[in-house]
Amino acid sequence: MEKIKIPNRPCGPFPVVLAGADVDGRPNYATVGACGVVSLEPVLYISLRGTHYTTSGVREHGYFSVNIPAAELVQKVDYCGLVSGKTADKSSVFTSFYDELGQAPMIGECPLNFLCQVIRSIPIFDFELFFGEIVAAYANERCLTEGVPDPKKIDPMMLMGSSYWGLGQAAGTVFKEGAPLKKAQDGK
Repeated sequence: MEKIKIPNRPCGPFPVVLAGADVDGRPNYATVGACGVVSLEPVLYISLRGTHYTTSGVREHGYFSVNIPAAELVQKVDYCGLVSGKTADKSSVFTSFYDELGQAPMIGECPLNFLCQVIRSIPIFDFELFFGEIVAAYANERCLTEGVPDPKKIDPMMLMGSSYWGLGQAAGTVFKEGAPLKKAQDGK
């Protein structure tokens, strides 16, 4: 297999999420392509530009939400990345809800929502990396199969280069697909 050198920039695929925080007394959402799992503990990270309006809300309140949008929400998701909450009120783009902690807005239209309490932040270049312990998680009932979030029903968005993508077919099951190879390798 021949490899071709490409530019030294991340090109994806990366999950697309909407990070939520209260800023100046109202919900605000930022489109984020830098979000993920940190460990086996219930901790997520988001990376926000230090100058983003949402960043100030996360810093002030110590909480943020991670909202997983379905691909059908692409227009609203992209809008939240195009405009700043400093100049546009994004609180009416989605239906916001809060859990009993009331610390950060979550998006009703998004199939999955996680409320996170900041446990650490690290400035890196002109961004700030926020690590948040998941203190509450919500799922739209129609996106569950036997009580578990179903990726096909959620249809999360991915960022690849300058394009958004929906979810394709499942490629396999974690810790199952490699088992035959492991068994064969262990037997050598």
